[in-house]
Amino acid sequence: MTWNLQTIPRVKTITKADFIKHYFKPQKPVVIEQFIEDWPAYTKWNLDYIKSVAGGITVPLYDDRPVDFKDGFNQPHAEMKMSEYIDLLKKEPTKYRIFLWNILKEIPQLQNDFTYPDFGLKLMKGLPMLFFGGQDSYTFMHYDIDLANIFHFHFQGEKEIILFDQKQNEHLYKVPHALITREDIDFSNPDFEKWPALKNAEGWKTKLHHGEILYMPEGYWHYMKYLTPGFSMSLRAIARNPKNLGKAIYNITIMRNFDNLMRKIKGQKWIDWKNEQARIRIEKK
Repeated sequence: MTWNLQTIPRVKTITKADFIKHYFKPQKPVVIEQFIEDWPAYTKWNLDYIKSVAGGITVPLYDDRPVDFKDGFNQPHAEMKMSEYIDLLKKEPTKYRIFLWNILKEIPQLQNDFTYPDFGLKLMKGLPMLFFGGQDSYTFMHYDIDLANIFHFHFQGEKEIILFDQKQNEHLYKVPHALITREDIDFSNPDFEKWPALKNAEGWKTKLHHGEILYMPEGYWHYMKYLTPGFSMSLRAIARNPKNLGKAIYNITIMRNFDNLMRKIKGQKWIDWKNEQARIRIEKK
């Protein structure tokens, strides 16, 4: 059994009008291969350069352990100096990743290495986020709390991407009151006997290389696996679809707070119940 995944379309470069017409309005993903060659980051940004400008900073690290009721929302699992972390990435495979690292806040000079591209969407200029990972590390299948339009710029190495839109929720074993699927599903090599509903999910796949941009439409589920050590930067634009904007406001103001409250009240039983519900709700359908 193979995934029902089609390859994300690719373009060498694209105009604002064509991007809006062919990808933003129909909410379809695309990889833009040659758009940032004029950025200093295109030639400068690699692990050695980041180590030289940010080596002394202590960074939060995440791995692939399941959610624990004691963990706060996006609470890191470890900390390390950036220089030590990059040495680790280059030395051996590691599950440790850096997640949502705001470069403007930490290393303002990196702002000189890139500009905000004009794709016809108003990008949130205070929120350029960096993501790092070691070979074979991965993010759980999830979607972002604000259901934003995301432009994901990859640097150094190769990264595997799998995407689904929100219409696939009933096939993905979505965990209730959360932004993730069951964490014990290996989306790079799924067990269709154990998770039969996945056979009905229709999604997208690609591999990103240095200098390429992936556009992820509003609320798209994404699974990302680092095939080699590397890092990426995400720029985002607020959701324009009123339904998605409403979901984003609900997630931030109600869902997240409710989930944190239930973790405090019920502890691990709440996490276990949510995971079981992800399976039960699929089987009922």
